[in-house]
Amino acid sequence: MRPERQDGTGGGGLLVPMAWMYAEYIADGMLRTGDLMEPSTLEYRAGRDALALTVFLSGGAVPDALPAARLDELRLLTAYGAQWCGWVGARLDALGPDPASGTAGADPDLVLARAAWRWLVETELLAADLDAIGAPPREAEDDGPEAEEAARVWTPAWQLGLPLGHLAIHLH
Repeated sequence: MRPERQDGTGGGGLLVPMAWMYAEYIADGMLRTGDLMEPSTLEYRAGRDALALTVFLSGGAVPDALPAARLDELRLLTAYGAQWCGWVGARLDALGPDPASGTAGADPDLVLARAAWRWLVETELLAADLDAIGAPPREAEDDGPEAEEAARVWTPAWQLGLPLGHLAIHLH
C-alpha cells in the first residue's frame, strides 16, 4: 500500500484513506478489548462504524494510546443517541458535499466516513425491544418462539452500535 498523496496534483496517484483506516483501527481495538460482541456480527460492525465515525469526526486519532482527556471526549460524544446523530450530520455537512454524488478527486476518508454513516442510518437490525421489557403479567403463558419474536423490533444500526461503542470506551 502506497502512502497517501499530499501534493494536491491530479497525477492519478493512489489516495489511501489513512485517517479513516486509523479511526477504524482504534474503534476495532476498543471493541475487541471490551470483548462485548463477536467481531463477525452486524452489531459489532455497527459499533465499530459508530465509534470510528466519532473518532474520525472529532479530530482524528492521536498516535499511540488515547489520552484520558480524549477518552472523556469520546465518552461524552457517544453518550446520547439523538445528539450524536445531529453532531455527525453537522460534521459531515461541514466537510463538504457527498463524494458519492460524483465529485472527482473526492477525499477517500470522507467517502468511507459517509458510506459508514449511510450504512448506520439505512440498515436496520433485529434487536430486543427495550421498551417492552418488563415483568410479564401473571396470567401470561410462555408462547414459545412467537412471544420471543414479538419482543424484538427492527432498529437502525446506529441505535445498536452507538451504545456498544460507548460501553467499549468505558471498558478501555
